[in-house]
Amino acid sequence: MTAPDPAVLRTEVRLFRREPGAIFWILLFPALLLAILGSVPSFRQPDASLGGLRTVDVYVPVAVLLGLIVGGVQSMPQTITGYRERGILRRMSTTPVRPSSLLAAHMVVYGGAALVSALLALAVGRIAFDVPLPRQPAGYLLALLLATAAGLALGSVVCALSRTTKIAGAIGSAVFFPMMFCAGVWVPVQSMPHTLARIVGWTPFGAAAQALGRAAAGHWPGWAHLGVLAAWTVLLTAGATRWFRWE
Repeated sequence: MTAPDPAVLRTEVRLFRREPGAIFWILLFPALLLAILGSVPSFRQPDASLGGLRTVDVYVPVAVLLGLIVGGVQSMPQTITGYRERGILRRMSTTPVRPSSLLAAHMVVYGGAALVSALLALAVGRIAFDVPLPRQPAGYLLALLLATAAGLALGSVVCALSRTTKIAGAIGSAVFFPMMFCAGVWVPVQSMPHTLARIVGWTPFGAAAQALGRAAAGHWPGWAHLGVLAAWTVLLTAGATRWFRWE
């Protein structure tokens, strides 16, 4: 994939800033959800089933991943599919700006938005609920970057398989809810039965949630979890490259 054209990137950033829905669900909703959960008194009490952690502590990595899931799996595929549906990609193919540069620009925009969302979630957890910042920052950053790459690659596959925005929405929703479950939105991974947690750990966001949780606790993320993220990134990118059509 080529690097994004600077002019295309600036245009896509401006268009993203004009989308209040995307700004809310990707940038603000994860931090807001964390604030709502943290305001429940029982969620601020240590829980023996979570190894002495509070529920709000284990939900910070979930909130960190939530913006990435929304942006990568739902927002980006519908936007790019809409461009294809309206013939924008076909017209761009006749100009010096290649369509692949547009795809790269979208990945930068949505990847950057996901990272900003992660920082907001970490800030809310720290400032509002005294959740410690990751005790292994290098491992946390590595896991987060790999999760971002895997999430964007998954979104690219949804783009590749969707001929219309309706199909993109349907496939995105079908992928969205299982990925939220694997990330621990409804049941934190730490509370899952051992067998289920192992199975979830083989999914991109299940592996990401466990890697971020270990790094937050001060341990280096498991190489198995990082390997799962890297493998999914490679496989999904290869699939998206093979199946993607500009028209």
